[in-house]
Amino acid sequence: MMRSFFGFVLIFICFSSCKISKTTNASDASIKQNWTLVLNDDCTQDWTKKWTLDGLIATVENSKEGMHFKAGPEAYNDAHHAVLWTKNSYRGDIKIEFDYIKTDDENRFVNILYIQATGDEEGVHEKDISKWQKKREVPAMRQYFENMNVFHISYAAFGNNGDGFYYVRSRRYPKAKGQPFNSIVVQPSYDKQGFFEKGKKYHITTIKTKNLLSFEMENDGKIETFQWDISQVKPIQEGKIGIRHMYRRSAIYKDFKIYTK
Repeated sequence: MMRSFFGFVLIFICFSSCKISKTTNASDASIKQNWTLVLNDDCTQDWTKKWTLDGLIATVENSKEGMHFKAGPEAYNDAHHAVLWTKNSYRGDIKIEFDYIKTDDENRFVNILYIQATGDEEGVHEKDISKWQKKREVPAMRQYFENMNVFHISYAAFGNNGDGFYYVRSRRYPKAKGQPFNSIVVQPSYDKQGFFEKGKKYHITTIKTKNLLSFEMENDGKIETFQWDISQVKPIQEGKIGIRHMYRRSAIYKDFKIYTK
């Protein structure tokens, strides 16, 4: 009788373990599978083949180290902002990966990853943002948050007062007329989290699906992950990928990859 009881317990434990393992594996597979690589830039060759640049003062230099992207040196001058855009647009769920090394000494201003940008189709701001690129030769922030449909993630980001306050934050453009800039923040804001040190390489992975936006930074085995529920946010289906450096910000990008489903 006792042997039968222990046999039953053993079978039950085995069945339960197998069931849990199967569920976990299925969950992992749903995240990792079905991505198709649609852009693969090691960032060591001519950047103009896959990117376009907003900003007449910014510079982009390719070397074996990667793509060194520098905004202009003058703070609070909108002409010294800079944005790199992919030439192609991407539809649906998207995953973006790249290596990032901060090369500036700033503890002010931000870097931004723009995810699937299109024009709001008001006036001259056509859906294809390349059609009105000339309006962004001086890449003032308002040209973007007032006239584009896009998700924005601030990373390696500092407040503007120079006290070193840092954060990771998401926004959904455009901002409605008369509303403050912070009205477009997608909660939560990750304050005093996601610090990037100068000269260290970070691997960035960003995923946008129908319901979730995530940003992950990894350095020397340490991973920080930030997530936003976008299930109740007006969806974005397609658009270009962009990298913004506010004035005085610079970084090296390497192995930039984009995947879609």
